[in-house]
Amino acid sequence: MAIDGGNEQFQRLDSDAVARTLDRLHERIVARFPQRNLGHVAAEIGFVITRVKSESSERRRQQRLVRTGCVVGVAIVVVLAIVAMTLSIRDALHTAAGTPAFEWLPVVESGINDLAFAAIAIFFLLSLPARQRRRQTLATLHRLRSLAHVIDMHQLTKDPERIRSAPPPTDASIPPDLAPDELGRYLDYCSEMLSLVSKTAALCSQDSADPLVLDTVSEIESLTLGMSRKIWQKISLLHAR
Repeated sequence: MAIDGGNEQFQRLDSDAVARTLDRLHERIVARFPQRNLGHVAAEIGFVITRVKSESSERRRQQRLVRTGCVVGVAIVVVLAIVAMTLSIRDALHTAAGTPAFEWLPVVESGINDLAFAAIAIFFLLSLPARQRRRQTLATLHRLRSLAHVIDMHQLTKDPERIRSAPPPTDASIPPDLAPDELGRYLDYCSEMLSLVSKTAALCSQDSADPLVLDTVSEIESLTLGMSRKIWQKISLLHAR
């Protein structure tokens, strides 16, 4: 039986679906922990998702303008290079009568230099849109990486061992302020937010083939996965009581 894999709906992340999932998670966090700052972190992730969604269409419009300007610049560079080489060849041919062959070397060298500078200018102009898109995407990814570390800080002191073994507290001990069921839910929310950070990073690279962007997204996915594993180890300890 042949399988039709042409439905793009199931091959791409839907930014609206990611945003709805995050909004629902934010509502759950605020409803259960209204006095905690964890809800503010979820809201920050929502701001990033909104910016990614809005920048997607705006970025395409800007890219079209930049690409058009670069094409015009390339055309100007090519025309100027052709004119410069034509004038050089015309002047050389005009004075070529009785000129030794070795005296043509400066003319050839000048033509090679013109071609080299034209090629450099063309390369710079053609790569400008990609470099601009990379800079914007990396700025968003850097913010997502910072948010992942913020989430990790929120779960850092939520240690189930304090509830399990109840060791004698010291003056520097952090008193447990969550019941076991609340602690499990809190850690679960942190894990869900880390997953949404990873999905938002994937949204940033969905239409990109830039190796640096893809590597950065892969690093964020590995980072959030490692943090989530730590959280689930704590949840497992909590359920083992």
